[in-house]
Amino acid sequence: MKDILEEIVAYKHIEVAAQKELLPPRKLYAEVERMMAEGVEKRSLSQALTADAVGIIAEFKRKSPSKGWIKENGKAEEIPLAYEQAGAAALSILTDEKYFGGSLDFIRKARPHVGIPILRKDFIIDEYQLFQARHAGADAVLLIAADLTRQEVRSLTATAHELELEVLLELHSEHELDYAETDVDAVGVNNRNLGTFVTDVQNSFRMASRLPQDRVLVSESGIASPDTIRLLRGAGYRGFLIGESFMKTDKPGRALKEFIKEMAS
Repeated sequence: MKDILEEIVAYKHIEVAAQKELLPPRKLYAEVERMMAEGVEKRSLSQALTADAVGIIAEFKRKSPSKGWIKENGKAEEIPLAYEQAGAAALSILTDEKYFGGSLDFIRKARPHVGIPILRKDFIIDEYQLFQARHAGADAVLLIAADLTRQEVRSLTATAHELELEVLLELHSEHELDYAETDVDAVGVNNRNLGTFVTDVQNSFRMASRLPQDRVLVSESGIASPDTIRLLRGAGYRGFLIGESFMKTDKPGRALKEFIKEMAS
């Protein structure tokens, strides 16, 4: 089976190079510096998850490489707000266009309407993308261990922090545990193998005891039941990234509200 992750990352290098042609790094970096000087409001993903009784990171995801379009006409100015109103602790917004139907504009459209942290979810391989995230209005970024070397994670994390962005480091297996030694703000376990797209929530349980307990722990993907969240919280997780379960419904916000209501029962 072809490794989809390798294909995505290879294309991402081409995509970022093209973006730099359209908006040269020097110009983007200057615009971000100006924004930061104006004191744009910061929102902490890790603090939001720690403080919330449920800790759901609700994801705005219109498409997936394995399932195609999930909600092609989903509106970034509507669904993230509905998620917040339903009780989401934070938002994840897909910005990869080719494989996930995303866009940085989705963060720009959502930001004025919501007051909870926004995670830019993409395949970040270049510091330029961190400046893009800050410029668009993200509060945090996802770094995927499988895409990067340990030194790249350290370097990108340092730059993200300089830009006042928090970092959620995503792991897939025990072989990547040493990546978590870097100064990231949260550590996530993706239950979906990004090479094959096979999902197994037991991956979070297998890795729980080996994760750094001084970080906010996040379980990502394949979570469809409140009972699963209860068990994951018992294993030490405080954040739960859920997208497809809500996005595939007619009203994602209502689906989240019902999910949280069931959590409380």
